[in-house]
Amino acid sequence: MRLDHTVVPAKDKVASAGFFAEIFGLRVKLGYFAQVQVNESLTLDFADEPELWNGPAPGPILHYAFHISDAEFDAILARVKARGLPHGSGPTKRADGRIYTLRGGRGFYFEDPNGHVLEVMTVPETGSR
Repeated sequence: MRLDHTVVPAKDKVASAGFFAEIFGLRVKLGYFAQVQVNESLTLDFADEPELWNGPAPGPILHYAFHISDAEFDAILARVKARGLPHGSGPTKRADGRIYTLRGGRGFYFEDPNGHVLEVMTVPETGSR
């Protein structure tokens, strides 16, 4: 079994997909959704959903976590810092400016423009989280 795609609610699907693609070093494909191909089998489909979504304050706050390589981690963290985005070591510590370590890997949390919580984490070669 594998996840093929998921819909990400957004105030502005193009801006939100662009933010995600820029931070993660990916590309956006525009259509009914603003799609970002995450890997060979997964797309995030950003959608304008005004009935369900009113921006960062009210509405659903979703969490998306990604296992990435050490090189991807360093590049993403550099882009987050270059944009001056708050980031942190835990889901309730998203602005402490620290990373966490777990079983030999590293990770951190930050928010997208809609308030969704993004987490990136490396996985040590010998195991997984």
